[in-house]
Amino acid sequence: MPIRLIAKELYRLIKEVDKVREQIETARPEQLEKLKDRLRKLTAERDRMRNILEGSKEKK
Repeated sequence: MPIRLIAKELYRLIKEVDKVREQIETARPEQLEKLKDRLRKLTAERDRMRNILEGSKEKK
């Protein structure tokens, strides 16, 4: 995957993580568990993309 696409995906994931964090702050109690699970998954994916991007930079 080209670095440019990885960077775009990373940016999208960062924005999505921020959005979910904001939703958690204003969420009703019955929504919290679902949002926290989504945040956990998005954070893991964001970290994975960040590691892929860092690895791609090191190869050059």
